[in-house]
Amino acid sequence: MATAKLGVEAPRVRDATGGNPAAVGALLAELMPRVRTRVRCLVHRDSEVDDVTQEALVAIFRGLRSYRGEGAFVSWADQVVRRVSFAASRRARIERRRRDEVCAQVLESCEGAEQEDCLLRRRVELLLKRLPDEQRRALVLHHLQGMSVPELADALAVPFETVRSRLRLGRAHLRSLACVDQ
Repeated sequence: MATAKLGVEAPRVRDATGGNPAAVGALLAELMPRVRTRVRCLVHRDSEVDDVTQEALVAIFRGLRSYRGEGAFVSWADQVVRRVSFAASRRARIERRRRDEVCAQVLESCEGAEQEDCLLRRRVELLLKRLPDEQRRALVLHHLQGMSVPELADALAVPFETVRSRLRLGRAHLRSLACVDQ
């Protein structure tokens, strides 16, 4: 069944709005490409598309029982996607504004040549906060506190190769975050 043909008369929509778990799963799976495409058009950063798509699908799932069948189901779903995407864009804009304010405050607290170092440190701190805990701990302990990989393995109670993997993944993740933020 094509997504464009989904409507109140579609049995899957009726079953899903009635609470049938199998129908809900099938309906959401069918809607996913459409939702992702719309989110990609509405959200500015590619890094946010997957998260906002998931939020939109959850919102559709939660709102299924409120769908009254007065129009095409896909139109209703598109409206939910728009609402979720706009809310995500507002949150991202507020977060960027907050980060800019923090950077401005940091700049004001630094003097002369220290400003660049101060800004760089603050940027690294913000990027590190966005890493998963395991990767952040490994990077901080290894690069900032000078612990070797074997020492890290002992301190974190994980195998040697796990530490190496966390360091490698953490560096790659940090690089990708730095590129996205520029």
